[in-house]
Amino acid sequence: MNLRINGRIWLETLSNDTAERFMGIGRLELLGHIQRTGSINQAAKAMNMSYKRAWELVHSMNTQAKVPLVTTQTGGEKGGGTIITAEGQKYLTYYSSLQERFQKFLADELANLP
Repeated sequence: MNLRINGRIWLETLSNDTAERFMGIGRLELLGHIQRTGSINQAAKAMNMSYKRAWELVHSMNTQAKVPLVTTQTGGEKGGGTIITAEGQKYLTYYSSLQERFQKFLADELANLP
């Protein structure tokens, strides 16, 4: 029999006993693409996601965080751009590490199956 253990892990914020997703694998990927491209639009395209959806995810993260994770700059001589803030980088680093530990946990549990 060929088995695998699968799961997902994410961070949530709690408000009035209501949980709202703050960081998950998709948001991590979006932040990574924004960091590489300097653009929400380009990040959305890389993920085959609409710009509107990418912007909604960025807005959600920024609203829930104490300090914005992503900032945008419009127009100007060099054009606009998007950057991951120092706080955003902290979450990128932390969640990437959390995801690696979670995947190791799943692999270890699979190895322990009878």
